[in-house]
Amino acid sequence: MKKWKINSWRNYPAKHIPEYPDQKDLEGVLSKIKNFPPLVFAGETRHLKEQLADVVDGKAFLLQGGDCAESFAEFHPDNIRDTFKLILQMSLVLTYSASLPVIKLGRIAGQFSKPRSSPVENIDGVELPSYLGDNINGMEFNEKSRVPDPKRLFKAYSQSASTLNLIRAFSHGGFADLKKVHTWNLGFIKNSPAAKKFKDLEDRIADALAFMDACGINSDFNRRLKTVNFWTSHEALLLPFEQAMTRIDSTTGEYHDTSAHFVWIGDRTRQLDGGHVEFCRGIENPIGIKCGPTLKAEDLINLCNKINPTNEKGKITLISRFGHDNVSKFLPKLIRAIKKEGLNVVWSCDPCHGNTIKATTGFKTRPFNSVVKEVKNVFECHQSEGSYAGGLHIEMTGQDVTECTGGAQNISDQDLSSRYHTHCDPRLNANQALELAFLISDEIKKNAAYSKKNIKVAS
Repeated sequence: MKKWKINSWRNYPAKHIPEYPDQKDLEGVLSKIKNFPPLVFAGETRHLKEQLADVVDGKAFLLQGGDCAESFAEFHPDNIRDTFKLILQMSLVLTYSASLPVIKLGRIAGQFSKPRSSPVENIDGVELPSYLGDNINGMEFNEKSRVPDPKRLFKAYSQSASTLNLIRAFSHGGFADLKKVHTWNLGFIKNSPAAKKFKDLEDRIADALAFMDACGINSDFNRRLKTVNFWTSHEALLLPFEQAMTRIDSTTGEYHDTSAHFVWIGDRTRQLDGGHVEFCRGIENPIGIKCGPTLKAEDLINLCNKINPTNEKGKITLISRFGHDNVSKFLPKLIRAIKKEGLNVVWSCDPCHGNTIKATTGFKTRPFNSVVKEVKNVFECHQSEGSYAGGLHIEMTGQDVTECTGGAQNISDQDLSSRYHTHCDPRLNANQALELAFLISDEIKKNAAYSKKNIKVAS
């Protein structure tokens, strides 16, 4: 294998990277960003990788969630708070159900750019370049807005830094107190049309917390109950920016992409001989690989070996995204191939991307029931194959949007237009995401029980 360099990805074809009209302007922006402070630190990245190694061993569970694409227009502390809050709420339900620690990983503080199925967009006979994310061009449908502008990277960096600053304050300043999270969930139960369905589980969580409190195990005396580790992630799509944010760790001499703790390669950019794979094989960050219906088992093995030649635990997370009715057709082959090769990976489920449809009203949407079905089908598949389903990857928001149909709120095709705010793909709203966590609690429990049984046998 050729020796890796920070810019060696430029020797390979790289899909879904915009063509900037002024390359000199782009290089000027990137040269400044190279001297900006890192957004995350090498020690944090290593800590996350250690936690993900526990997922590989079935001793933890990964919850990754957040916006499809962050925007400049909706940047507000309340939105950051609500997404953070929602991930904590879901984590409490999953932690209790699995009796395992839940790793909290946000699609946040850098998830701006998106690959698009078509390079152009046509509205009323007018054709313009597609919107590619706020760090590249504008969503407004006019010629000027759709020209890639490198100066947008300054704003993306600034917004990411501000977001991280607030998240760190929330994580360690008392906002994440377990008592508060439980109270939030109680509020959700009280107001949910499906309250009866979830009350038993919430009562059991309440009993467990009351017992801990009676034993003196509470946030008044134990700081760990009011602080959390919260990590950030985004798709490593815009490689010029990722390169500019990659730094050498002075303590080890290793390269770390300091734009996020965790980055992933999308289903459209995972070519074995492509620039995105080449870039990711040289950085020490944990790497996600999206696994769609077109991925062959042989190619997956080659990808894992190229990115993680030492088979390090916690390095690779495989994020399956097939659609609920395709899980049994595609996932078992990949699981068997990974098991046969003895590769250490985290298996995570993205139940959103494969279940995107066009509503009768013309909006892109995702039926909530399809999302739930894919999660359940994936868990069932892993158990039948003797594998551990170690994570969920959800496009969601803490806001009360109407972008995905169904759920206890019974959002219809006609309801979508009332609060359809996404800049790209439809997201589960706060109620739908938390409802999902409650609905899959039994599957999470069975999944964890299987894992613990295997750990016991292995020891």
